[in-house]
Amino acid sequence: MGPGGSPRGASLCRRMAREAPVYDLILLLDTTIEQERRDTILANVEDAIDRAGEIVGRHDWGNRHTVYEVRKHSEADYHLIQFRGPATLLEQLDHNLKITDGILRFRIIKLRPGTPPPPDLRPAAMAAAAVPAAPEADELA
Repeated sequence: MGPGGSPRGASLCRRMAREAPVYDLILLLDTTIEQERRDTILANVEDAIDRAGEIVGRHDWGNRHTVYEVRKHSEADYHLIQFRGPATLLEQLDHNLKITDGILRFRIIKLRPGTPPPPDLRPAAMAAAAVPAAPEADELA
């Protein structure tokens, strides 16, 4: 018996019944390598996730300036892949991404339930958000 008189197995069953957590994988790819190589890196990452988990979302944010230099690069090709998967997948991704040429930096972050969706940082979406909306006829009167 666990604390409070509840059977210990009950909390284990509740934990196992919960949906797998969502992870964010943020990839910063080297902009000096050919686009074909960057596409191959992304395809390999997605294939690894598909084999052991599931992709929940994918956001290509394009080339962006970094806040500070990363491996002597001031610009990177940013990608966000959201996925679910077991701990073995996280270990496999961590290992493979560390040894893959063309990846400047990556982070895998476990999201808390209720985390809002990521912003749309594509260059076209950013430009559209920067343009102020035209005033409506009611506002002009």
